Amino acid sequence: MKTCFVKMIWDDGFWCCETDAELGITLESPSFDGLAERVREAVPEMLALNRGYTGPVQIIFVTERVDILPAAI
Repeated sequence: MKTCFVKMIWDDGFWCCETDAELGITLESPSFDGLAERVREAVPEMLALNRGYTGPVQIIFVTERVDILPAAI
């Protein structure tokens, strides 16, 4: 089984993702669930196209949230 790590980042009102260089996937969506679904479709497809791998895939989602706060008064 192939394991892939996907970093999901909340930044400025939308979710985006980054994968390792092997996959090279960068996607975004206004919702976490929408982005996760796009990742679930893209990862197996990219593994098949770039590496010829068509077996089972485990995706580990790692999340990060970035908030920008106003300066203290």
